Amino acid sequence: METVRALFAKPDPNAQFRKCNQILRSNLRKLDRDIVQVRNVETKTKQLIQQADRRAQRDPTRSAQAQKEVRDFARELIRARRTTARLITSKAQLNSVQMQVNEAFAVRKIEGSIKASVGIMKDVNALIKLPELAGTMRELSVELTKAGIMEEMLEDVMPEDADMELEGEEGEGEVDKVLGEILKDKKQTEPAAKLPAAPVPEPQKPAVAQVEEEEEEDTDAMMDQMRDRLQALRS
Repeated sequence: METVRALFAKPDPNAQFRKCNQILRSNLRKLDRDIVQVRNVETKTKQLIQQADRRAQRDPTRSAQAQKEVRDFARELIRARRTTARLITSKAQLNSVQMQVNEAFAVRKIEGSIKASVGIMKDVNALIKLPELAGTMRELSVELTKAGIMEEMLEDVMPEDADMELEGEEGEGEVDKVLGEILKDKKQTEPAAKLPAAPVPEPQKPAVAQVEEEEEEDTDAMMDQMRDRLQALRS
């Protein structure tokens, strides 16, 4: 009997309001975590670029390979920065949805009625395209449709491709710009005038080679971790 009554009973506005805000807050927290994660990737990628550049300067015989790594890391940095910008924009849109939802429920409480919001529909439609939020935003759209705040979306939206390609002259130009920015910053932190380098004893050379080998291993591990993190955000 209770099940039959529940089918015909109108949804509780307070319960709908709590459910919608729960979904919104959960998504906002997720976006905050993702933004921090990608910014950490940006910081580590800058370090990888500087390490590869130092290897190119220390050993001319490995310069070509190191320079190739520098450009590969720069492309990953550009992708990470674009991901960060997209997540920040999404957070702003989500905050806008939250404000509009709160306002709609407040009007409903005062006037006893509610109208579908075109603004909320537009923002939710944009956020559903994000791989990071697609599932929960569809759940939110269902709840908002039940509450009458938005109409059911007729079009089936496809997720945006988060893996932005960097090809051609335009892509290479962007890579050059990023490298100029990072390596210029590195040079500015070095002393303006350098004293003559003290002679390095011959026995220390194998140790230097060992440090370079360990640095390369660390670089490969960090690169794998960075790509895994970005891939996790895109999936």
